[in-house]
Amino acid sequence: MDRGATDGATYRLRGETGTTFPPERTALLVIDPVNDFLSEGGAAWDLTRHTVRLHDVVGNLKRAIEGARSRGVPVLFGPMAYTEEDYVEHELHRRNGIHRIQFERKMFLAGSWGADFHPDLQPQPRDVVLLPHKGTDVFRTDLPEHLERLGTTHLVIAGMTANLCCESTGRRAAEEGYDVTFLADAIGSENLPSYEAAVRVNFPLIGNAVLTVNDFLAAIGPSVEGLAQADVGDTVRGSDNLKIGKVKEVVAATTTHEAYMLVPRGMILRTDTYIPLDAVTKRAGNVVFINVPRLVVGKMPWDRPQPRAGRQQMLGPPAQDVAKLYRTHMPTAHGDSANEHDPNAGTADS
Repeated sequence: MDRGATDGATYRLRGETGTTFPPERTALLVIDPVNDFLSEGGAAWDLTRHTVRLHDVVGNLKRAIEGARSRGVPVLFGPMAYTEEDYVEHELHRRNGIHRIQFERKMFLAGSWGADFHPDLQPQPRDVVLLPHKGTDVFRTDLPEHLERLGTTHLVIAGMTANLCCESTGRRAAEEGYDVTFLADAIGSENLPSYEAAVRVNFPLIGNAVLTVNDFLAAIGPSVEGLAQADVGDTVRGSDNLKIGKVKEVVAATTTHEAYMLVPRGMILRTDTYIPLDAVTKRAGNVVFINVPRLVVGKMPWDRPQPRAGRQQMLGPPAQDVAKLYRTHMPTAHGDSANEHDPNAGTADS
């Protein structure tokens, strides 16, 4: 029985415990690094200039791109470009708010200076320039084909804008099973609230890590079998890049508990915290990142080592043992109400 199957979108690092960005399986996706967003005089510059200048987005994008190239990581550019047909035949300007704004401001018009790449962020011959995305999801281009061709498992996202294309694409990538990382200081937005909401709240839950460009570049390297996920003295940061504490002890799995690292209580943590080692997703030097935001760590059941006997309860029941996915009901199939034909549907003990 395969009820509730994931439609093939299994995590692409299934069974691996690596904490690096292997160059041969990592891709840097730079979304909309164009003049309309990043250059003075661009159609959206009056909106984006605050976060772009605050985080030196152009400078950090340039470092990320050049650093990725020099380390053998493919760089993919995902721009936008709109033609008359997009508005006349498809009426994109009536679809939603962002399309209306782009239409009224004459943003990303095909062949224009505004839709061209920022002069400091020009693609090179070995880079990939994707077909233009017409909405906020870059996966609705030829991106999937290029990622499959490259053998990508780790997708690193940077560019514009935080709460729209970066977030939509990262969300879709995670749903497709990619290990997703966002580069916080190489991403801008149309205002500070939208940047903060995306980078501090949404990205840490959508992806596996929110890193700086420096951390990303430091973590690029071969996947080494047996490389320690954490060492005593390492600094632990959440998926929101906020500091949690330092590792006091690293304990291997036994017959009674899972492997963990102990982060003692302090100014951030109210109690000693036993973080499962399989929550570690990346490490850059002596900093390790876990895939839980700092603000949520205190709400996790990590006040003691995770018992092996309790893991099955976390895994849930095997699919073959589940009579009804929602206890009293099954999903409606083919437009018909499967439940109305089930004499047991709606009874609590069925």
